[in-house]
Amino acid sequence: MTADYRGRQVYFVGGGIASLAGAAFLVRDCGFPGEQIHIIEEMKILGGSNDGAGNGNEGYVIRGGRMLNDETYENTWNLLSSIPSLEHPGLSVREEIIAFDTAHPTHSNARLVNKDGQVEDVTSMGFDMVDRMAMLKLIMTPEAKMGKARINDWFGPHFFETNFWYMWATTFAFQPWHSAVELKRYMIRFMHEFPRIHTLEGVTRTPYNQYDSIILPLHKYLEGFGVDFDMKCTVTDLDFKEGEGITVTRMHIVKAGAEMVVDIADGDLVIITNGSMTESSSLGSMTSAPELNGKGSSWKLWERIAAKKPGLGNPSSFDDHIEGSKWESFTVTCQDSRFFDLMEAFSRNKAGSGALVTFKDSSWLMSIVLAHQPHFRNQPEHVKVFWGYGLFPDRVGDYVKKPMAECTGEEILTELLHHLKFEKDMDAIIASANCIPCMMPFITAQFMPREITDRPEVVPAGSTNLAFISQFCEIPDDVVFTEEYSVRAARMAVYKLLGINKPVEPIHHYHYDVRTLLQGFVTSFR
Repeated sequence: MTADYRGRQVYFVGGGIASLAGAAFLVRDCGFPGEQIHIIEEMKILGGSNDGAGNGNEGYVIRGGRMLNDETYENTWNLLSSIPSLEHPGLSVREEIIAFDTAHPTHSNARLVNKDGQVEDVTSMGFDMVDRMAMLKLIMTPEAKMGKARINDWFGPHFFETNFWYMWATTFAFQPWHSAVELKRYMIRFMHEFPRIHTLEGVTRTPYNQYDSIILPLHKYLEGFGVDFDMKCTVTDLDFKEGEGITVTRMHIVKAGAEMVVDIADGDLVIITNGSMTESSSLGSMTSAPELNGKGSSWKLWERIAAKKPGLGNPSSFDDHIEGSKWESFTVTCQDSRFFDLMEAFSRNKAGSGALVTFKDSSWLMSIVLAHQPHFRNQPEHVKVFWGYGLFPDRVGDYVKKPMAECTGEEILTELLHHLKFEKDMDAIIASANCIPCMMPFITAQFMPREITDRPEVVPAGSTNLAFISQFCEIPDDVVFTEEYSVRAARMAVYKLLGINKPVEPIHHYHYDVRTLLQGFVTSFR
């Protein structure tokens, strides 16, 4: 028997992949009317952190690159199996991605590069027995006993000089001062990737950047159901019913400079993306450095509502530590193939077949990756685009004697070309390139040390109509900084608030697989 949803409204605050996924689960699995689903987004474009924009003349920008994984993205693949491809009639986005990834497999031949511009042998993880015992203890210690311990509270100095750390940290963007609990979760969730971290063969690539490959098809799918997209609209506060329990009664919004109020009726739902990794990001140019901005609307909204009701988390653990959560990325648009030709010869990988190339001795701990071209739907044939980032933007460069955060795009590109020893071609590469740097104050805020209650539950205890679906809600055993975390949270929220008796795809526990454990053990002694 079909449920009667007449008159009920669902409001998603934020237009990232979590909200789009939640809306898709509503129409697909719940039979909820699309015109009664409202996605409220502050920016003029959907996608949140799954962005990708620009053109061949003015340059492209990708704030971050998302690496998917076939074994651990259980709900993401379930969702994308229902979304039609934009380019291949009869195929789903999931089938399209698998076909592309099968045709363009990843196997990096140049994961780490030293200060002499030489590719390092990374077949050994570089552990000593102290490192191995600390790792074993980390995996076996219950989270409740770890509290707000940092990774560098758990491991000694030697661990942070191992090949493993350089590869793992730059693949997932961990810093030594980040949460040991989050590293533990990653080691368990991605244990099957441990033996192939030096080649990143487990990465599943999309045909284009994630906006073009995932967000656009999702958007079109939802448009077909009449979902309402309210753009350039900011939710500033929520009012709650007095007394115990959590029931949203009113939503405060600002649109075109005007303050408005939306009454939340009985049966309506409010599903929030609380906090944002890429909020307050700032772009530079070839001649200017990006600015460092402070908190934006998603953080301020979370702070306001958390102060009103218990059980809604503690945003301060995540948004009051910009010095520990920021880093800087850069997107380079080349008008010819010179850099790509040199890089393919250097790395022994054609563009799209390699992975992150990390300059382990660089002061900025800089990495770059060359995706399969074209990386954008509208990319001209002669244009090539690559992406990179630095984990330590406040450190002075090895060749450009300024902190990365103060560097122009040209200076960042200059530093990179020196690390690659491409000096002979430097002037020609820079003359034909546009490097756009991007400072992101909260990009690893989700990794900051936290208490177990600092992230609210997807549907907090006592909630009748409120859920959280960001990287800052709590899903036991799963790992933040992934597409899967957002999609899983959205599915959990929708099913629970509507009382849908359907299973959410379970988390695969590879650490209980004997073969995976044996492979990991052998790898740790390489």
